[in-house]
Amino acid sequence: MHYIYLHGFASSPNSAKARDISDRFTQIQTKLKIPDLNAGDFSQLTITRQLTQVAAEFSNDFTPVTLIGSSLGGLTAAHLGQQNFQVQRLVLLAPAFGFLSHWLPKLGDEEVQRWQQEKYIMIYHYGEQRSLSLNYDFFTDAAQYQEKLLQRPISTLILHGKKDEVIPIEASRDFARLRPWVELVELDSDHTLGNVMEEIWQAIRLFCQLP
Repeated sequence: MHYIYLHGFASSPNSAKARDISDRFTQIQTKLKIPDLNAGDFSQLTITRQLTQVAAEFSNDFTPVTLIGSSLGGLTAAHLGQQNFQVQRLVLLAPAFGFLSHWLPKLGDEEVQRWQQEKYIMIYHYGEQRSLSLNYDFFTDAAQYQEKLLQRPISTLILHGKKDEVIPIEASRDFARLRPWVELVELDSDHTLGNVMEEIWQAIRLFCQLP
């Protein structure tokens, strides 16, 4: 089994969650890949680019893959699991289901219109700790990735904070309700999940049958 961690939007492999989970995998002497989904050019980021990039990490010998995805990385992981039968398990941390419907209202209609007209918008990038431009292609590309398409019965664990201020827990509740192969664990946390990393790790170990 190969394990790959997908970080969130405007984040990096150096995020607190990525480092925490990476350290725990190191302690049990299990390899965890953490690709940089910014790919050296955040401005041209799309979900489609992420899917292509992560799929390229898969081995050619059809070794099964477990994807651990955070926020937009979780949404990407879910769509990759739908598309690629090498993906045998999903661990989704506050997955960004309904991402545009939650994110766009925070930008506001005028800002979205300006983004469409000018083709670029400035987004604060937590990994870089500065604002970076993002092409409008991100929006048009993301719009095609709908949760209703995710129907492959793949073994899935969702860990989501009940106080999530970015992606409300209802998004994961709605997703799990219609899919009996999904286990949802609700945690007393926000979108960062920073205060429940030990609980998350124990859930991952049990679900993935790690040593």
